Amino acid sequence: MSSPQSPIKDAQKAFRFPVPEEDMYNVSPFPDFNDAEKVQQYIQDRRVIGYDPLVQPALLRHEIVSTPNAQKTIASARYNAARIVAGHDDRILVILGPCSIHSPEQALEYANLLKSKIPEWNNLLIIMRAYLWRGKPRTTVGWKGLINDPDINGSFKINKGLRIARQLLCDLTDAGIPVGSELLDTISPQYLADLISWGAIGARTTESQLHRELASGVSFPIGFKNGTDGSVSVAIDAMFSAGSPHAFMGVTEQGLASIVKTRGNQDTHVILRGGTKGPNYASEYVQEAAKNISKKKEWASIMVDCSHGNSQKNHNNQPLVIDSICEQLAAGQRNITGVMVESNINDGRQDVPSEGAQHLKHGVSITDACVNWATTVQMMDKLNAAVAQRRQALIDAGFSRPPAFVRANGGVAE
Repeated sequence: MSSPQSPIKDAQKAFRFPVPEEDMYNVSPFPDFNDAEKVQQYIQDRRVIGYDPLVQPALLRHEIVSTPNAQKTIASARYNAARIVAGHDDRILVILGPCSIHSPEQALEYANLLKSKIPEWNNLLIIMRAYLWRGKPRTTVGWKGLINDPDINGSFKINKGLRIARQLLCDLTDAGIPVGSELLDTISPQYLADLISWGAIGARTTESQLHRELASGVSFPIGFKNGTDGSVSVAIDAMFSAGSPHAFMGVTEQGLASIVKTRGNQDTHVILRGGTKGPNYASEYVQEAAKNISKKKEWASIMVDCSHGNSQKNHNNQPLVIDSICEQLAAGQRNITGVMVESNINDGRQDVPSEGAQHLKHGVSITDACVNWATTVQMMDKLNAAVAQRRQALIDAGFSRPPAFVRANGGVAE
């Protein structure tokens, strides 16, 4: 009578290719089933190094409180952004700022530049891009953002990052600068969502049911980017999903696991960002997207991302995208309601030096390349003028201007 084969031998036979016994289970040896402790170690947390405590959202909100002026900035920008997205305000919503923030001090410096010019751009609603995570799944692993790695050295002091991020957003909004950010998970919004006026779901997560559920519950407008292949249908489906009620697993402000129940978010729009097949900001792409959106939503609201696929990953092409948008606006294109631009104090990008973050160049992105401030001003001046041209073109065509709206500073414009 032959002896029974081991589980390893059975597995080798089932897979039909030779697998060395020591490599069959990713280096870890197959456990002795008679040793309960080793079996437990084998089936639980084999690849987890450890768990560190995370500060409670409620505690962080209690420690770092937004001022009444900040709350006014946030509420007003949310209201105005929602009206623009719905077609009730004929200004253009502009998400403008660095690809990602790695220095709070430089972010505040950029915000001061913005603040000095905003009064001149009366046809634009400026929301500063404040991306604090770096969650793009790429072939290489790089810096994961201000929240995950605030010291830019792989130490991952997330509690420190959360505090820095919340204080920064409080400072920006207190200064009268509303902020927008990308949403990557269902936990971090509990720490920062009360400070955000507009949010984005990225091209790589628009198809994610988890992110659609999250978007259905936030208290601000959300833009869904088209897929990385350029497909707009996934963004349209995401808007429809986010507009419906959902129930999903999340955490409370006290950090407790909970079932989150949402009403649905109607303040949503599509973001055209280009894709692997090329840019999609030209008039024919905008019209086609508007036609498809209108099949599922009463008003087709479209934001154009001047970077990423639309710039073909060359920041110097962003002004060319703005030029095309301005031509479309001047011709009376109504469905373009927003623009996104990656802008910084200085242009280009840089890698983190081997000597450390203290040797980084001032005002230069460490993620995607950005246009500099001087170029930004030129782009916004053109865009501001184009909105006025669109307004006049539509009036000449018999359209009436939307009724009075509340400005981001609390004033009213007729």
